[in-house]
Amino acid sequence: MAPAKPHSIKIPGAGRIDARAKRRLLKTRIAPPDFDRIASVADLVEAMRGASVQARNLGLCAEVLRNLYADRDRPTVMLGLAGPLIAAGLRKVLRDLVAGGYIDVIVSTGAILYQDIYQARGGGHYAGDPAADDDRLHRLLIDRIYDTYVDEEKFIATDSWVGHMADELPPGNLSSRAFLDHLAAKLDDPQSIVRCAYERGVPMFAPAINDSSLGIGLTHHYYRARRAGRPRLAIDSIRDNYELTQIVVKSKKTAAIYIAGGVPKNYINDSVVMAYIFEEERGHSYAVQLTADNPHWGGLSGSTLKEAVSWGKIRAQATTAMCFVEPSVSLPMLAGYALQRRLAAGRKRLVFTWKEDELVSLKPEK
Repeated sequence: MAPAKPHSIKIPGAGRIDARAKRRLLKTRIAPPDFDRIASVADLVEAMRGASVQARNLGLCAEVLRNLYADRDRPTVMLGLAGPLIAAGLRKVLRDLVAGGYIDVIVSTGAILYQDIYQARGGGHYAGDPAADDDRLHRLLIDRIYDTYVDEEKFIATDSWVGHMADELPPGNLSSRAFLDHLAAKLDDPQSIVRCAYERGVPMFAPAINDSSLGIGLTHHYYRARRAGRPRLAIDSIRDNYELTQIVVKSKKTAAIYIAGGVPKNYINDSVVMAYIFEEERGHSYAVQLTADNPHWGGLSGSTLKEAVSWGKIRAQATTAMCFVEPSVSLPMLAGYALQRRLAAGRKRLVFTWKEDELVSLKPEK
């Protein structure tokens, strides 16, 4: 008996379609993660490349990192940090990326670096409740960062310590980089991001340092010095601009990894724009961003990497990817991929030679 013929219907316009173009577009099927073949975080992130929506975007971010760290021109990797990353429990994740040679420059909010220092000095971050009685917490000298608690007494002690560390330096203007190096040298915690960056010679910048507890500590120094009638230390944010732009200009290529957005993202991007002051034209060759902000509000934190091309901040031919997943979830996964695949294995660290605010040389170690 002959098989039944399939039911057929006429589709309006079907005779006019470009069948070849349609076949090309319907060539690759979505491939769901298969846990029979997944044994690690790195496996999962790679498998997500075959899925859709933000899973695919995270897989694309991993692909950008693989290309970046395989680039023989050894791009200078600039890491921008914003948001409650230490409170979210990502301190060791970030520290391990620095220790593993994945990061060449850090541009961060003051809060992230401060909370790392607070923890290096014995402070802790504790599981809390976003629905807590905040008046009671205030009376107990406990500060809340969404669902994380910190000890206000130890914050005040750390503020004071930062101020007294400023007392040790000659009065005048310093970049945040130079000041953070001074603080890092005083820390004794191998799990500290700040200490680890200092030991590896990774410059750290906090362009909005005043808007943080580091700024409170510096205000502590300013207040006491003024009352005593002695000269004071000040952080020169324009010197920060000058120092970071020199790094961009002296790099063969640059790459940006933005965690959230905010001031650090704009600062890294503006250092590229400012290269014209040095009569140079630059643009990041690679860029990855993890953020929970949306592009349609028009703010910087959610603005697309494509938009940055219009400013010349990212090259038109750059390899980029953007994942709209909150960083406490997306960063451990992306970092786990990089660390488990050992993408930076054998990558030589950069040696920065500074003479005050002048970057005398920038080259890989021998």
